[in-house]
Amino acid sequence: MIANNMANATTAGFKADREHYGIYWSPDSTSALDEGRGGAGASPTIERNWIDFAQGAFLRTGAPTHAALSGDGFFAVRRGDETLFTRNGEMQVSANGTLVNLEGLPMEGVNGQPVRVNGAQPIEIRADGSVMQEGAAVGQLRVVSFSNRQQLQKAGHTYFRWPGETRDISASRAQVVQGVLESANAGPAEGAVRMVNVLRQFEALQKALQLGTEMSKRLLDDVARV
Repeated sequence: MIANNMANATTAGFKADREHYGIYWSPDSTSALDEGRGGAGASPTIERNWIDFAQGAFLRTGAPTHAALSGDGFFAVRRGDETLFTRNGEMQVSANGTLVNLEGLPMEGVNGQPVRVNGAQPIEIRADGSVMQEGAAVGQLRVVSFSNRQQLQKAGHTYFRWPGETRDISASRAQVVQGVLESANAGPAEGAVRMVNVLRQFEALQKALQLGTEMSKRLLDDVARV
């Protein structure tokens, strides 16, 4: 999980995975704090992963086909017969004039159809997602939100899949910002620190297992002598 976050530290719109800890109670999980007190010990366990939807920093690119969302919401992207959702607004104009992402998937408009533009004319993207050319609206990027974002399922790259109904939202809750991209919300420095911590915890547990093995061996040797 940490390695995947680090690998996507420079991916626009990437949302990091985090772990959710719980407490596992068992007589076998005795900790140092339980010594002399008796009763069951407690150990932390990772129950499940969760997606961190905190907004990443904005990186200004100046490209007119780049856009980021300030606040809640996701862009809609069409892949085959399904609609996927992403915070990555790194777009470009295809040969037939469709706004697509870097993988060539069309950006979905509020009418459910791809947004088409004239590639020879300047593009202006307004806060509500309206795409303007020569002062006229040629389309509007669809921006949606969800009742519970933790129910979103990652579908590869920066895409998410939603099993239920979606709802389009207004610019009051999410504003489209042109010429910028949203950076990943997990940086390489954070990932390196967490990776070192995990390595140290692993080494500590490894030493504890070795110590337990040595103690058991000595115990068996002493009993054998008696």
